[in-house]
Amino acid sequence: MGILNLTPDSFSDGGRYLNIDQAIHQAKKIQNEGAHILDIGAESTRPGAQAISAEEEASRLFPVLSEILKQIEIPVSIDTTKSEIAECSLALGAHIINDVSGLSHDPKIAECIKRYSAGLVLMHRRGTPETMQSLTSYDDLIQDILSELSNSVKRAQLAGISEEQIVIDPGLGFSKTSEQNFEIIRELSKFKHFSRPILVGASRKSFLGKLTGKNSDERDISSSAIAALLVERGANILRVHDVAATKDAILVATEVGQL
Repeated sequence: MGILNLTPDSFSDGGRYLNIDQAIHQAKKIQNEGAHILDIGAESTRPGAQAISAEEEASRLFPVLSEILKQIEIPVSIDTTKSEIAECSLALGAHIINDVSGLSHDPKIAECIKRYSAGLVLMHRRGTPETMQSLTSYDDLIQDILSELSNSVKRAQLAGISEEQIVIDPGLGFSKTSEQNFEIIRELSKFKHFSRPILVGASRKSFLGKLTGKNSDERDISSSAIAALLVERGANILRVHDVAATKDAILVATEVGQL
C-alpha cells in the first residue's frame, strides 16, 4: 500500500503533493513501482495534528481523487475518519476506507462500507491525534489492543459488514511508545487471532527515528528493514512511502523464508 498525502502537515511528506498534477504524478509513480493499493489521505493523523473540518478535507481530496481514479488501475483506499468523506469517496469509485479510529470517531462509516460493499481497515488508536500519545498506559499491551480491536470488529459486524471486508491494523505510532511499537512487531503473529489480513504502517515513523537518530526523510533504510521483518512475522499489507525499496526488501525476505 503506497501512501499519497494531500496534506500540508503530515510528518514525512506534508506539502509535497498539494498540486493536482504533483499528486497524479506521485500516484502513477506508486503504481509503477509495484504497489497493489494506493492510500490517499487529506487530513494528517500524526501525533499532535489538529483536526480539520469535513469541508477542508473534501476540498483537498476530491479534485485529486476524481482525476486519480481515471488514471490508475490499482484499488484506491481513503484514509479518513469522517462518514461524509467516506460516502463521497466511495460514490466516486474508491474501494477501501482506512479508518485510523477503528469506527470510534464516526460509526456511520460502517453504514457507508455496508452500502458500497467496500473494504474497511480497522486500526487501533486511543483518543485523537492531539491526545493519543498521553494514552499509552496498558495493563497488557497486546491483549488490550486485541480487546479494543475486537470492539471495532463488533461495531463493523453489527452494521452488517462481513469478515471478508475487514483488515486489521495494530496502529504502530498511535497511542504507543517507541518500546511498545517494537513489542507489537515482535508479537505481530498474535494479531492473526482475527483470521483477517494484517496491515502495518511502520514507514518512516518516529520510533525508527528514535532508534537510528535519523530525520523522517532519512528513514527509508530502517523502514525497508522493518518491512522485511514484518512480512516474516505475518504482515499481509504494508503501508509505505518508498514502494520500490519496500518491494525489494519483501522479495528478499520472502525468498529467504522459502529456503
